[in-house]
Amino acid sequence: MAKSIVVKQIGSPIRRPEKQRQTLIGLGLNKMNKTRELEDTPSVRGMVNKIPHLVKIIEEKS
Repeated sequence: MAKSIVVKQIGSPIRRPEKQRQTLIGLGLNKMNKTRELEDTPSVRGMVNKIPHLVKIIEEKS
């Protein structure tokens, strides 16, 4: 079974650059306090690291 992480959106994309908005959409997030369980890959980790002020990793699963 693949590793996964649970990501929660904690910040609003209002008045943020378009790249940051698109990164949120790429992660499947678009509303405040929404959570998604994503596969733990380098690309997903990179997207989360680009917008640490907008998202938070809640849980890491094995």
